[in-house]
Amino acid sequence: MRGARDSSTLGAVAVACPHLPPCPGCPRFGAGGIAPEALARLRALAADAGLPPPGVVEGPAFGWRHRARLAVRGRATSPKIGVFAEGSHRIVDIPGCLVHHPAINRIAGALRDAIRDTGTPPYADERHRGVLRYVQIVVERATGRAQVVLVANGDDAHDVAPLAGALATRAGDGLHSLWWNGNPARTNTILGRRWHRIAGGEAVREEIGGAAVFFPPGAFGQANLPLADRLVAQVAAWVPDGARVVELYAGVGAIGLGLVRRAAAVAFNERAPDGLAGLRLGLAALAPDVASRATVVPGPAAAVDGLDAADVVVADPPRKGLDPEVLARLLARPPSRLVLVSCSVGAFLREAAALRPVLPLRALVPYALFPHTAHVETVALFARDGA
Repeated sequence: MRGARDSSTLGAVAVACPHLPPCPGCPRFGAGGIAPEALARLRALAADAGLPPPGVVEGPAFGWRHRARLAVRGRATSPKIGVFAEGSHRIVDIPGCLVHHPAINRIAGALRDAIRDTGTPPYADERHRGVLRYVQIVVERATGRAQVVLVANGDDAHDVAPLAGALATRAGDGLHSLWWNGNPARTNTILGRRWHRIAGGEAVREEIGGAAVFFPPGAFGQANLPLADRLVAQVAAWVPDGARVVELYAGVGAIGLGLVRRAAAVAFNERAPDGLAGLRLGLAALAPDVASRATVVPGPAAAVDGLDAADVVVADPPRKGLDPEVLARLLARPPSRLVLVSCSVGAFLREAAALRPVLPLRALVPYALFPHTAHVETVALFARDGA
């Protein structure tokens, strides 16, 4: 324990974080909801659109993070696994993180022991030396097992072979799969381009929106799965049965796969190879008559045809927001409905200001998808009159 001063409440029990300070991961620890400034801006938008003040949807305060990327630094005899202190490469070891699913902390603990067992040197930023740079851990809810990626400072998967063997022994049945990722460049980017599956399955499987959704290790996935389930259900509630749907920035299909069984057609757009790989696994898991309603449109969202002909366009863009070309097309020939999922309040407010003259804002729901932080996920429905 590290003598934390901040605390939160889980039920009637006061909870103190053992890593505050200096861990920067939960700057609003114990505050609940979303940042007041963000909430005020979203409520002002709702009021201007004639909507009631939006309530914030919250989930569990602790144990919600099913996906984590953690830096590995220190020495082989005393490895540290955690996050960087603000504005530095000084690592904060977080063996007892409260927001992590317990399986993440268990795997990180097993990795610390495996590093000591094998003498594997962690990465050193200034010298660009050492073997292990990061670890990515993704927990599969149905089994509680972890998909683990060892991100190495090199091009040869054999560099981590002793470490991988020791980790597999210590983790035992807690492992879903074990992967090597090579990232030999001097960069702050976490994952490199080379992959090797050491053991286990090719993708974590989740049930989201009534469909099987598959996450290869290189694909994007939400960390807060309990609350992401509710977000996906809200999107589905705004999509009428029998609709023709286009989903932009679809990733592995976590939102759209659950819509296929009741839609007339769903076109999935994604450009990332790992997202497309997971999406194809999800489509293959559908019944053949259901899967026949789905098509995949690989490539940039700006190149997708037929947005104006869709009954519903669903878009879940990255933090920067909609590509300018996509927004321009939505403004020039708007669909009947647009469901926008945004992880940036600033980007969302800019896009809402542009969209509202042609597609009125009908509903707005903020989600505290990352408790104890300033991040906000906003889900909104824009629709023509009568749509």
